[in-house]
Amino acid sequence: MIDQEAWQARVDARDVRIAVVGLGYVGLPVAVTFANVGFRVLGVERIEQRAATVRGGHNPIEGDEPGLSEALRRVVASGHLDATSDLAMVSSVDVVIVCVETPVESHDHRPRYAALEGAVRGAAEHVREGTLFIVESTLAPGTMEAFVRGWLESSSALIVGRTLSMGHCPERVMPGKLLQNLRTLSRVCGGDSPATSARMQSLYATIVEADLDAASCVTAEITKTAENTFRDVNIAFANELAKVCEAAGADFLEVRGLVNKSPGRNVLIAGAGVGGHCIPKDPWLFASSLPSGALALVPAARHVNDGMPLHLLELTGEALEAQGQSLEGATILVLGYAYLEESDDERNTPSEVLIEALRALGATVRIHDPFVHRFSGEIEVEAVDAIVIAVAHRAYRDLDWAALKERVKTPVLVDGRFVIEPSRVRDLGWEFRGIGRARRQAAS
Repeated sequence: MIDQEAWQARVDARDVRIAVVGLGYVGLPVAVTFANVGFRVLGVERIEQRAATVRGGHNPIEGDEPGLSEALRRVVASGHLDATSDLAMVSSVDVVIVCVETPVESHDHRPRYAALEGAVRGAAEHVREGTLFIVESTLAPGTMEAFVRGWLESSSALIVGRTLSMGHCPERVMPGKLLQNLRTLSRVCGGDSPATSARMQSLYATIVEADLDAASCVTAEITKTAENTFRDVNIAFANELAKVCEAAGADFLEVRGLVNKSPGRNVLIAGAGVGGHCIPKDPWLFASSLPSGALALVPAARHVNDGMPLHLLELTGEALEAQGQSLEGATILVLGYAYLEESDDERNTPSEVLIEALRALGATVRIHDPFVHRFSGEIEVEAVDAIVIAVAHRAYRDLDWAALKERVKTPVLVDGRFVIEPSRVRDLGWEFRGIGRARRQAAS
């Protein structure tokens, strides 16, 4: 294996060639960031059209991603980043970083590693002796040892720990902050040995301005899944609190602010559901190393958060009923389709759950999202019976609700993301409901 001192010298000289497999929300910024500090980087993307887009210096990720498009153009123009759909090209690199999806099955929530296995085996067929093979994709505890090691060794004829190094450095990025998170958030460098972790620390230190903690692969796996599970559980509590506030006639934001004044308390924000590629699935990855039913809190939190789009549906039906309307036959305008504000990321979006439920009840649904091309354009409110805010895009915060009230068929407004101040729109004559908001305006 490579001597650490010699490895550090090569890293310092940027004499290490890197391949990043998967050019999505994780892999593309990783490739760009390493290229931006002087490494020669090869992006490998199975979808040739996406690879060609990157190869041409164009950013395939829509939404507000500060600095990404500019950095991509720069590193492609300088020759530090190239892209291909041919995995055989990894034969010339020293480091392979895998950034592909790791979803869970919808019926039993077990990990589904088809994409990961394909990427690992496909790349391993071409790697050379001494390669550092890193998986950034989020994994269930034990996956590196139980699966990745075997895929690597059977496909490469190399031996992990002897002629091939294996590591897990789970990503910590989110849409809207991809480059910022890469630079400023700490990382866990889980290796098959302390020497591998040290090599990973040297490499990632060139792009990360935060702690790089050495650990085993399984510790890195548990750490990543635990942090997202922790967040999911806390969001579930916030959502339960929001329902209590609605029913009892209080305002969630006021209660949350007062609770958070108490030391050690940090109630998160409630909302119309949890989406994205990480939080809806990582708690299931976290729990998957135990038999089904062995954990109670994690599945309960998932149930609460998965149910929030249907709670928004309930509020919509209640507001329509107050106006003498029903969901069946109503025309509903859903504002926001991406799972996150200022993003085009549709993965596991709660809006889809809401829209399917509305249609199942006989409603006609219009959809608008400024970042999702097929739903962008003008906001059409004519003949609309209810407007439902599902995503807190900035564009929706600036809407003229007085003017819109004069154009809709029925003045029903439902807010799933704390975009609207209830008293303001109620004074304009809207029938308003909102997650975490008292269902009726308080008497003056």
